[in-house]
Amino acid sequence: MRLFTPPDADACLALFDGNVPHFFGTHERADFAAYLQQPGRQMDYLVIERHGRVVACGGWAMDDARTAAFCWGMVERALHRQGLGSELAQARLQQACARGAHRVVLSTSQHTRDFYAALGFGVTRVVADGHGPGLDAVEMVLEMGTR
Repeated sequence: MRLFTPPDADACLALFDGNVPHFFGTHERADFAAYLQQPGRQMDYLVIERHGRVVACGGWAMDDARTAAFCWGMVERALHRQGLGSELAQARLQQACARGAHRVVLSTSQHTRDFYAALGFGVTRVVADGHGPGLDAVEMVLEMGTR
């Protein structure tokens, strides 16, 4: 695992494309591409490589002095359920904790709700079709003291 660099953007966008439409809506691609172009990504966005290619990526950002938010986490579709998502989530939690976060929030879908619940996140709100048609917005939180 390493920090994102600008040349990783195409590989990260390919991961995104491979997870549409089940995990992301096509309409979200432009937002993700813009996110990757922001200078801060080289400090708060991570990639996992296997055999010289990016197979997972995800970031986090401090919302305030005590709360971090997970941003744009994804794993190559063919490699789901092989531990890469857990590895990525644990690394992001460690980084957020090191920066002083006491809680982590995220917005995911019904398709990854159970994955994050297994990590200790609890659901705070569900918005039907909140990420697009067929993709509910499932807002979750993890209080770091409960881990």
